[in-house]
Amino acid sequence: MRAELRKAVVGQDKVIDQVLCAFLASGHVLVEGVPGLGKTLLVLSLARTFGGTFGRVQFTPDLMPSDVTGHAIYHATSGDFRIRKGPIFTNLLLADEINRAPAKTQAALLEVMQERQVSIEGHSYELEPPFMTLATQNPIEQDGTYPLPEAQLDRFLFKIEIDYPAEEHEFAIVEEVTVGRVGDSFNIDDVEQVMTIEQARKLQQVCAKVRVDRRIVEYGVRLVRATRGWPGIRAGAGPRGAISIIRAARAFALLDGRDHVIPDDVKSVTLPALRHRILRTPEVEIDGIAPDDLLRDVLRKVEVPRT
Repeated sequence: MRAELRKAVVGQDKVIDQVLCAFLASGHVLVEGVPGLGKTLLVLSLARTFGGTFGRVQFTPDLMPSDVTGHAIYHATSGDFRIRKGPIFTNLLLADEINRAPAKTQAALLEVMQERQVSIEGHSYELEPPFMTLATQNPIEQDGTYPLPEAQLDRFLFKIEIDYPAEEHEFAIVEEVTVGRVGDSFNIDDVEQVMTIEQARKLQQVCAKVRVDRRIVEYGVRLVRATRGWPGIRAGAGPRGAISIIRAARAFALLDGRDHVIPDDVKSVTLPALRHRILRTPEVEIDGIAPDDLLRDVLRKVEVPRT
């Protein structure tokens, strides 16, 4: 899957690994980055690797919860109501610019992400696994947006930050799109399906069984607890932060071809798993110190378990 994604998404290997990690752990991700860095391309390519379905919702201020989940429609000829399922009934959902939708619509999506089922007119409909939401938000434009509350941010396994590609990678991207091509879209025909949906489900089950020593779990808990009184952090991560670290560390070990978690796996997932779960003090924000800087300090100071 990693090799196939790299055929389409150029110069974002770290992002690819983090998205795959979240997929294996059956988690959801919040992606922050300016437009045009390949977020849609990544989700489309990921769906193609296992033959899954793909849905996209462009979040806008007038988007209603039923526009995402679905609604009942009255049919005059038959005299009954029929359920029209929304775009959330898919394997991979791209929620584009989630912070542009009002709080009620955001809450409806995040509730489905947590419960993995949708209630329409009193009936519950389960979402077929694998189900993963990749929500995006633009870090630059703040006008007309509704920032996600901290309690809702906690529903995401990862917050992934996509940066601009390196110069050689950007050259490759521009050349790929502009040489002998009409339009400006990428071609994902080279991305091949390498497994079935059923195999993807089994892969997630395998990931959940990767061995984690008790000392590794204690290490993850100590990291999270250290954020709750760390200088510059106003509010630390909750228990879901430690749960996310261990879930993601299992997936990272599996990506590395191992059946057990090592401390380096925990270190690799700590930043994306916790950067959206801590609140900085006003002084630190004014000084321009990023959440990742604070978390790196935590990683340096918390004792690593020895084998």
